[in-house]
Amino acid sequence: MRILELTNYTAGVCGVGARVKQEAVLLAQKGHEVRIFSSCFTKGSSDTAPQEDVIGGVRIMRFPARKLGGESYLSWNFEREAQAFKPDVIIAHAYRHPHTTRALTLGEKIGVPVILVTHAPFLSDNSTRSLLAKWSVQFYDRFIGPTTLNRFFKIVIIAPWEKAYLEKMGVRKDKIVYIPNGIMPAFFALPQGLEEHKVLYFGRISQIKNLEVLIEAFALIKDKKAVLEIAGPAEADYLARLRKIVRDKQLTTRVIFTGAIYDMVQKIHKIDSGKVYVLPSLREGMPQTLIEAMARGRLVLGSDNEGNRGIINHGINGFLFKFDNAAELAALLDSALAKPYQAIRKQAQEDVKKFAWETLIEDICDLIAQAVRLSKK
Repeated sequence: MRILELTNYTAGVCGVGARVKQEAVLLAQKGHEVRIFSSCFTKGSSDTAPQEDVIGGVRIMRFPARKLGGESYLSWNFEREAQAFKPDVIIAHAYRHPHTTRALTLGEKIGVPVILVTHAPFLSDNSTRSLLAKWSVQFYDRFIGPTTLNRFFKIVIIAPWEKAYLEKMGVRKDKIVYIPNGIMPAFFALPQGLEEHKVLYFGRISQIKNLEVLIEAFALIKDKKAVLEIAGPAEADYLARLRKIVRDKQLTTRVIFTGAIYDMVQKIHKIDSGKVYVLPSLREGMPQTLIEAMARGRLVLGSDNEGNRGIINHGINGFLFKFDNAAELAALLDSALAKPYQAIRKQAQEDVKKFAWETLIEDICDLIAQAVRLSKK
């Protein structure tokens, strides 16, 4: 079967792009011919990615694009190449983006079912968006979303809390399918690496991740022997601001900034090196690095947003804190560094087994088979 996946980014660190690439490689291993189309941009930088790439037998094609607003709202033309590929099904990722509605129009034109994967863009609190972005989201959800969403064959949500938002916009219940992001087998299979007396953040170093609160909390902890490592690709202006906070707090010998790590084994070793993993984000959809850290048995602390709250059961498999409360986070860090919390760490590993890609890819294969079968009737 020919499967076309569409997403804005396939280069750089992008949660949506990571889901797409993992899903595509596993579908290819099932015997499908899979291609990924994306923009030519690299997430988190001004670099342009190679026009073509191959991962795990999956061909990636990247197209010239222009930014319509923000980092991820892009326009890029893929229809001619999509028709030449002759897909049996199209999977379009990220609700509200132009390529998803264009995929729907293309699918209807060539008689191919289109599946939308939302990637949890819904917010009860829009405080992190600009006024223009807030207006654009409200306009889209009021006038465009309700007229297009029910035209997709199915709408895949990656977090259960998305369902209420979609139903409020008039999406039929039978259209909605829950298939979360997955964890690759290596995160469960590789032996544990050396654990250091360290607090770790691993992911994009961007304003939405709220890392200044983590640094401020680290400055307050009683344990002065611990190290904080912040690892990942960084937005230059934001990184400069964080470095200034570190200097002002006189933490330059105890706070380490590390660049991006793309190799999976190296990523796992980095996660293993931290005793505590912290995700202090202002908002999350379905936090990939959080579930990966839990799979490695780290003690996880997450800010109390919808995405983290859907994964962390406070006091059972990790701990939640108010995103703007450095003192609360500092108290949790001191406790986490001082105690083993083995039962909570083991429960975390157990709880995220449901996100293993070996199980989830079967659900996706079943959905694709259903879409293709019904489209041919």
